[in-house]
Amino acid sequence: MSSNPSTATGHEKYYVPESSSLAVRATIGLLLSVFGGGLMLNEMTYGSADDASYSGWVLTAGLVFFILTLTSWFRTVIKENIAGLNSGQVNQSYVLGMFWFIFSEVMFFAAFFGTLLYVRQLAGPWLAGEGEGGRMNDLLWPGFEFTWPPSITPQETVGGADAQVIANNGDFVSQEKSMAPADAHAWYAWLPMWNTIILLSSSATVHVAHTAILAGDRAKFNRWLGITVGLALIFLGLQAAEYYEAYVLYGLTLNSGIYGSTFFMLTGFHGFHVAMGMTMLLIQLVRSVKNEHFTASDHFGFEASSWYWHFVDVVWVFLFLFVYIL
Repeated sequence: MSSNPSTATGHEKYYVPESSSLAVRATIGLLLSVFGGGLMLNEMTYGSADDASYSGWVLTAGLVFFILTLTSWFRTVIKENIAGLNSGQVNQSYVLGMFWFIFSEVMFFAAFFGTLLYVRQLAGPWLAGEGEGGRMNDLLWPGFEFTWPPSITPQETVGGADAQVIANNGDFVSQEKSMAPADAHAWYAWLPMWNTIILLSSSATVHVAHTAILAGDRAKFNRWLGITVGLALIFLGLQAAEYYEAYVLYGLTLNSGIYGSTFFMLTGFHGFHVAMGMTMLLIQLVRSVKNEHFTASDHFGFEASSWYWHFVDVVWVFLFLFVYIL
């Protein structure tokens, strides 16, 4: 019988890090960010331009504190890995942690896609007098006819905010044009199409980078990972141009009824995730170029970032279909 407990049980020694306040600090940063964001949204709907507002400061402080905490946390994890403190069990816990993180993001977007589905298949037709909820049409917005994208808001149907006695939460004005391909002045000027090509291409380039590091070819890895980061920047630039087009040329804003709110919530959050994924990949690129981190057998930082990037690409495919096409 072996005298070594780890050999007898078949388990490796598990590295237990020192006590740290990083998790508490990250929680504080998230709470401040969510609280500041909630205040800002509330002021956008009910606030006055003359009112003193601290929501922006609270949101900014929370985000900065959270980002600095994560930076410190990730640096600690990287140093531990380089020092050889991570066993196979610890590495497996990282894999599971990334899995659950991506799963939580799937549920996050599922909620917004579910909202879009509910509005288009149930709530919208009910307000137009269809189905079991058809009586709502006579009570709230008589004469409203539902189409997608809506050509007119229910509020405009009854004569604007002043004529809307029930459920008056501000002024809502429908957009002049939607972001559907039919409203683009030319097929080659339809920005969502180019963004789709760019994002799908970036999924291929990050895969090439992955195969390169598995083969131990650092130069090829750096080159293709750099191309991926460049494509991500182009995507974000085109999305900024699309938002300018929506606001200035099409009159599509968050106050354009349910179409405007679902469009900007879905595409905006996805754009934020693209920026976050691009930052993750950029950090891995800097680590590889500057410090020659990652080998064929030890590259989880990049691998986890590439998983997240593929997730962002898949979300865009669904977003492209259900927000822009269908």
